[in-house]
Amino acid sequence: MTVRTRFAPSPTGYLHVGGVRTALFNWLFARRHGGQFILRIDDTDAARNRAEAVLPILEGFSWLGLTWDEGPTPDGSGDSFGPHKPYFQSQRQDKYLAAAMRLLQEGKAYPDYTSPEEQEHRRELAQRLRKPYVHRGSHRDNDPADNVRLYRERPAPLLLKVPEGRVVRFHDHVRGLVEVSTDTIRDPVLLRAPDDQGHCRAVYAFATVVDDIDFRITHVIRAEEHLTNTPVQILIYEALGATPPEFAHIPLVYYKGEKMSKRKLPPLTADEIARLKACGWTEEQLQGRDDLNIATVAYYRELGYLPAALINYLVRLGWSLDDTSEYIPLEVALQHFSLERVTKAPANFDEKKLYWLQGEYMKRVPPEEKVERGLPYLRRARLVDDPVSPAQRQRLLQIVEAAGERIKLFSDLVQFAAPLLKRDPDYDPTALDKALRPAAELLQGFRAILAQTHPFDAPTLENALRMFAPEKAPHKALVAATRVAVTGVTVGFGLYETLAILGKEEVLRRIDLALARVMAPSAVPPAA
Repeated sequence: MTVRTRFAPSPTGYLHVGGVRTALFNWLFARRHGGQFILRIDDTDAARNRAEAVLPILEGFSWLGLTWDEGPTPDGSGDSFGPHKPYFQSQRQDKYLAAAMRLLQEGKAYPDYTSPEEQEHRRELAQRLRKPYVHRGSHRDNDPADNVRLYRERPAPLLLKVPEGRVVRFHDHVRGLVEVSTDTIRDPVLLRAPDDQGHCRAVYAFATVVDDIDFRITHVIRAEEHLTNTPVQILIYEALGATPPEFAHIPLVYYKGEKMSKRKLPPLTADEIARLKACGWTEEQLQGRDDLNIATVAYYRELGYLPAALINYLVRLGWSLDDTSEYIPLEVALQHFSLERVTKAPANFDEKKLYWLQGEYMKRVPPEEKVERGLPYLRRARLVDDPVSPAQRQRLLQIVEAAGERIKLFSDLVQFAAPLLKRDPDYDPTALDKALRPAAELLQGFRAILAQTHPFDAPTLENALRMFAPEKAPHKALVAATRVAVTGVTVGFGLYETLAILGKEEVLRRIDLALARVMAPSAVPPAA
């Protein structure tokens, strides 16, 4: 048997990290067993789905490296590739209708003309009798031929005839043995009543089964919230004469104690907004993007996370390699992934742990690659030319090497490079008052030392400052004042590396610029 798994996102505008975790488990299981991973677009909900939202989903999967063997073409045009095309549910309505009509003709389905008032009456009666209400519709026991004729004359919701007095049993790879009495299962709707255009649309649970049979899906790996749908779907498989696939219902992803829902996204915090703005996003642009959120893949892509780090983190949400490992490269996960190590308990999304893991992956990225992958952020912030000049590229490489492991995200390059790439520092008024103004005279004296320092490299500069201000308090004050003078801010990578990268002439110019802001004009030395 060739393993075939699938993931079926709805095109609502963004790729949710919880959905990606489910897709990842399907992808890993298929790849581990030499099978195929199929992508299907569940776009039957016309009220919520948007055709233009398909492309961002496909681009998100491509960015993550989760390639699919059959499904929509990567260009988002609405076309498909694979032996069972199309892979859009909206393009497969004829298949659902044909399957439903077959069940109607075989007496396994029937039209339900029960009025809402009659259903409410039955529900109230069951409540008085303290019994659960299990809907059985009208015409359930009619002759199939009569039901076919009646349905064609007057279409209505088409229901599956659930066999009574049975127990649906199945083994779930995560939940174990599951048993449900059919006497507690209402006759489920297969086709809805006609819409305004007269079309009888398939409901999700029915369309999914028809597709999974058609696509020859062998394993359905999905979130545990779908566990309650499974007994009904098994009955649909049986009614259609198909063998049900194997099931694995994986734990939900929680955030701060509740389900991380697509419909209830946590708002961006001030820090998260600041991160995006540092990448060049404006307030207006952020307001126009409903997909930039810690629950969406687009957010991490925009900030400059590595796909491998996000994949590593998501694979740990509900699965473990062993009792201790957190850093699990994809090739390791592929070698060891199994449904037996998937947990039942909800997985808690922790953005701090994801950020730490990103840092671990970033340590392994060569400086040249950090520069190259940081360029889009620098261009958006208008800090570099396009194309980048050799001189700018060299300076960026120096910045990356000096910043070292402080660069956790590719967008961090903006924060570390901006003070050195701008013509003049953007002086923080608070930093001028607290760090520069009290030590202005000390800095003025150190400027004279810097003018004579040679070579102008980090070790020599560090020695020069220590010789000039050997005592702890003056030394600390001078370091802070010098940093503010040449960068405008109080934080950054090593001061001596910063001075060396800027070069003597530029350092002296910036110190003069800063001193002019905090000292009387007569006290500022002439430019060297």
